[in-house]
Amino acid sequence: MPVDLRLNAIVDPERAGGHDLADLARLCAQGGATLVQLRDKVSETRAMVEAARAIKQALAPLRVPFVVNDRIDVALAAKADGVHLGPDDMAIEDARALLGRDAIVGLSVKSVEEADAAPLDLIDYVGSGGVYVTLSKQQKKAPIGPQGLARIIAALHRRAPKLPVCGIAGIDAGNAAAVIGAGADGVAVISALSLSPDPAGAARTLRGIVDAMLAKRGA
Repeated sequence: MPVDLRLNAIVDPERAGGHDLADLARLCAQGGATLVQLRDKVSETRAMVEAARAIKQALAPLRVPFVVNDRIDVALAAKADGVHLGPDDMAIEDARALLGRDAIVGLSVKSVEEADAAPLDLIDYVGSGGVYVTLSKQQKKAPIGPQGLARIIAALHRRAPKLPVCGIAGIDAGNAAAVIGAGADGVAVISALSLSPDPAGAARTLRGIVDAMLAKRGA
């Protein structure tokens, strides 16, 4: 089954807004997140595994899949549903061999050149950006905007027409519609969810915007 990327909620201890990560993941899922990702650049491995296990347990009753950013070892230890990798992480071929064919493997793609070179037959979805300016990480390049996103999606779909793609970076309720209008199947969001006083409500709003635009597009 294709990965449902309509609302990819990314939880990060550096942008948690005072929320416990497992509680934040649960609230986002209750509000309509269709995928949850743990992104943690600061914690020690043991703490990451404990957090991942807690998130996995919180999401289990809601049947929302859970992936870990970068860390194959943490994903395996926590029995996550898969991983999301960037171009500098473990090779997709190696990750797939370790995780097996049933795991979810996502890949960050930031340019048409990367889209042309990516091993699309080994991945389940792509996260593409940064679409807008974000405070969640340092951006080495200028935002690509919806137009740049559309070019990357077109390059991906020339090779894999049904590959799901979500836009990432700086996305909120005010600009999510433009991301879907550019051809994305969903949005990946950190701050607009975690820094909201009501993450479930924020998720519900974003999911509504995405669903409405997909319906308008006939997707």
